[in-house]
Amino acid sequence: MGRMNFEPKFFSFFQPATRDLRPATRDLQPATCNLRPATRDLRPATCNPRPVTCNLQPTTCDLRPATYNLRPATCNLYPAMVRYNFDEIVERKDTDSIKWSVYSGDVIPLWVADMDFKSADPIIQALKLRSDHGVFGYSRPSRTLIRAIQERLQRLYRWEISEDDVTFLPGIVTGINIAFQLFAARGEGVLAQPPVYFHFLRDPLHHGRILQDPPLVKIGDSYEIDFDRFERAITGDSKILILCNPHNPVGRVYTKAELESVAEICLRHRLIICSDEIHCDLIYPPYHHIPIATLSPEIAAHTITLMAPSKTYNIAGLGCGYAIIQDAPLRKKWRDFSYGIIPVINIMGHIAAVAGLNEGQEWLEQVLGYLQGNRDFISEFIRTQMPLIRMCRVEATYLAWLDCSEMSIDGKPSDFFLNNARVALSDGEDFGKGGENFVRLNFACPRKKLSQALKKMKYSLENS
Repeated sequence: MGRMNFEPKFFSFFQPATRDLRPATRDLQPATCNLRPATRDLRPATCNPRPVTCNLQPTTCDLRPATYNLRPATCNLYPAMVRYNFDEIVERKDTDSIKWSVYSGDVIPLWVADMDFKSADPIIQALKLRSDHGVFGYSRPSRTLIRAIQERLQRLYRWEISEDDVTFLPGIVTGINIAFQLFAARGEGVLAQPPVYFHFLRDPLHHGRILQDPPLVKIGDSYEIDFDRFERAITGDSKILILCNPHNPVGRVYTKAELESVAEICLRHRLIICSDEIHCDLIYPPYHHIPIATLSPEIAAHTITLMAPSKTYNIAGLGCGYAIIQDAPLRKKWRDFSYGIIPVINIMGHIAAVAGLNEGQEWLEQVLGYLQGNRDFISEFIRTQMPLIRMCRVEATYLAWLDCSEMSIDGKPSDFFLNNARVALSDGEDFGKGGENFVRLNFACPRKKLSQALKKMKYSLENS
């Protein structure tokens, strides 16, 4: 029996290998055989539907695979573009969601960084097909997934990587921990730039490393790197920088000049760069993401780039990430260190990643438009209705970093809004130096829910 393929290439409109489209038994009228290339991305290099070999006539539509080769993996023909409804309220209570299970039912949770939107239809359908098969034995990521990663990096960043450059992970936090434990021994230094995602700060300390944390500098409504301060923080014990780009929680997308300065300092001090780029697909115009490893071969040889489709397509619970390590000795050290400790990604994570990377672009473009609308809605609401709060400029991510230092309250602003507004936000102090009197707000939710939360926050301030 041939190998069964559960990857989302089976969701193409035509499936020559499995469907019998014989003129004598199937009457494909032009109205039902609707090939509309204008709504799909038909790249000539991989999909060449030549009309001379596909004769679409009302009663003799002969779709013979030998002459009309619709390869589902590279040519996905759909009858129409899907319009997604991000205003839909999806009930997440009692679904084992961390975001929705920690606080009582009257609290609006805007803290954990996942979206309250359904994922892309191709991802959902691919998971259903794999589930219907009913056998969930050992698996490994396919070459289809690796090719999808390669094609995406080439298309977005002109970054050419080999298949062997990709090492899969169950998650980015796992990758961060492998990186600093591999390259910095106990008692050696790990650099991070707060305010930043708390795993950058807590995990090295938990495992006996020295945290060296020169903070970012707040200038106006954004943050910059103080390069002099950054370099002064480096000592002879410093071994690795954990870089966050795009930055969580301050929302920065670092420029090429900034990244070049970071890389030059790290190379001069012989530091490994571990670059967490998990939010790289969630960028708002006019900003553009630049993977730091693309700056030069020398920088790439000292860099571990961590990426994942989890934030991009809202599939964090499925556990699929990857490290890109282009230097062979560095990659060997990584794989030797993690051997027998790090499991392969699970079947569903693999399937969802392939479907998202190959067929999730429509959903991604639409969700980015909706998120940008939410970002602008928050910004305007805070400016006009809660002037004591200042929102930092959000260049990327769906996370708003809010300065509450001018609020006349006792205690932390996160506690104030939880107790008085029944809105759960992330405490700024969790993100390290510079996070005092800040909160992080996740705006990846239906606008109605976001509006309710902001109004409750406003009312709590007015009546405190």
